[in-house]
Amino acid sequence: MARRSSSSSSSWWRLLQPSYYLKRPKRLAALFIAFVCLSFLFWDRQTLVREHEVELLKLKGELHQLRVELHDTKRRFGESTEDLHFEISKDKDKEENHIQEMDPLDMQRREKVKEAMIHAWTSYEKYAWGQDELQPQSKSGTNSFCGLGATIVDSLDTLYIMGLDKEFQKAKEWIAHSLDFNKECEASVFETTIRVVGGLLSAYDLSGDKLFLGKAKEIADRLLPAWNTPSGIPYNRINLASGRAYNLGWAGGNSILADSGTEQLEFIVLSERTGDPRYQQKVENVIDQLAKVFPSDGLLPIYINPHTGQPSHGTITFGAMGDSFYEYLLKVWLHGNKTEAVRHYRQMWETSMKGLLSLVKKSTPSSFSYICEKNGDSLSDKMDELACFAPGMIALGSFGYGPEDAAKFMSLAKELAWTCYNFYQSTPTKLAGENYYFHGGQDMSVGTSWNILRPETVESLMYLWRLTGNKTYQEWGWNIFQAFEKNSRIDSGYVGLRDVNTGVKDDMMQSFFLAETLKYLYLLFSPPDVISFDEWVFNTEAHPLRITPRLKQEIFKSKEDVQSETKTKSPVRHLGRKEGRSISH
Repeated sequence: MARRSSSSSSSWWRLLQPSYYLKRPKRLAALFIAFVCLSFLFWDRQTLVREHEVELLKLKGELHQLRVELHDTKRRFGESTEDLHFEISKDKDKEENHIQEMDPLDMQRREKVKEAMIHAWTSYEKYAWGQDELQPQSKSGTNSFCGLGATIVDSLDTLYIMGLDKEFQKAKEWIAHSLDFNKECEASVFETTIRVVGGLLSAYDLSGDKLFLGKAKEIADRLLPAWNTPSGIPYNRINLASGRAYNLGWAGGNSILADSGTEQLEFIVLSERTGDPRYQQKVENVIDQLAKVFPSDGLLPIYINPHTGQPSHGTITFGAMGDSFYEYLLKVWLHGNKTEAVRHYRQMWETSMKGLLSLVKKSTPSSFSYICEKNGDSLSDKMDELACFAPGMIALGSFGYGPEDAAKFMSLAKELAWTCYNFYQSTPTKLAGENYYFHGGQDMSVGTSWNILRPETVESLMYLWRLTGNKTYQEWGWNIFQAFEKNSRIDSGYVGLRDVNTGVKDDMMQSFFLAETLKYLYLLFSPPDVISFDEWVFNTEAHPLRITPRLKQEIFKSKEDVQSETKTKSPVRHLGRKEGRSISH
């Protein structure tokens, strides 16, 4: 028995020796054929899985388009459409059950936020319709963004998500008949992209109405000349009529980091929706250029030379003029469905997060964590309220790490959120100032003391509540909302404060109050699958854009390749995109 077992073992061992097959060519051929067949089987399975994912995305888009058509039919016949607005990304049976499933307190608070949106919108309608922003105390409008109806465009998706159908339709009619981009006006490329291009694309992704996509393309075409620089780093200002682009004198002719690195999401989406590669090529070239000069700590100064593509000088900050560059490194990766085609964005972001850790300090005596600014080799104990987007970003990005790093970054996100909440709680009005300074033994003090209805802290609270399930973040958000109601609400809209210590009011209702602050508060008290993180990503102006898979072969070819190919064939189309479908962030 032992000999037979030993003989059997020797026989199997012999089959693993290469010399055995070299003496038996027929068996070698059979082994090779078997290997090829198994390889084809595996490859075919991978192909089928990929094709299945693409087809599933198409079917989801078609399903949403049917819902949009049903919505329009119901509206024409005067039937209720609330259920179709209530939940955009899930099946109808879930939509009808959401109200019953919601916590009664959350439902009550969400309705209060919705009522605030109605008050802000109707005030704008009454006193500033068609102009960029409302001046509530003057009861007049002002054109801060070239008269592009910034509040209307910025509010489209908020109206849609809240189910304010009548208001959404009126906004749509204005865009169809009155929105004109042919203006002799000097526009910010950054602000026009995040508010107007982003707002229009989001409205298209939510509603499926091609009007919004057409308008987004129209304004983006007017912005494109800004990228015609020696390095491809865009100029930050442009004349919408002539296309003359330039940088402002106070920046020394340099481009701003955040202004140049915060168009990627919108322009990539525009290329995907239209099939026109130009937009994506322009903005991804910017990242390619910055990657060449990316430092080991991932922290870039706020000024970039548009002629050489080299960092120029200036502060390193996660606040004003730096902030959203880092945000978009993460969000382009998320929007690309975390595929290999966008892996380099995630890698750059992780490098920057290592750098961020070197900027974090704790105050005394209360141990508030805060993000310093850096000038040369020295750290400044100053943090903008604008940097309070970072806790939400860090929490969102923590899920791409292994367990140990994920826990470390989530802990940091929670610590920073507590600091940002105390920016609000530390003032008499319970509203945050524009920036804070930290002093040994004294914790924090307000620097610039105005409040202009900014959204960054409630944005982070919404992310942390959804990602942790901890209702404490809802309570903090509710306290901030109540402070806005107490200090900023007047009969003709909402205003900022000139001084958070005295409560003296200003005369401006920023468009981002409707686009971001109220939307994030509404979502803070909504079920997490209303604009699910699995299906949507928010641009830096809180406009949700549908997540789209990007396979490696979908990366656009070089400019020269495209120019030669487009002479003989139609524009590139991308897997997972069906022209004219509605997209549901």
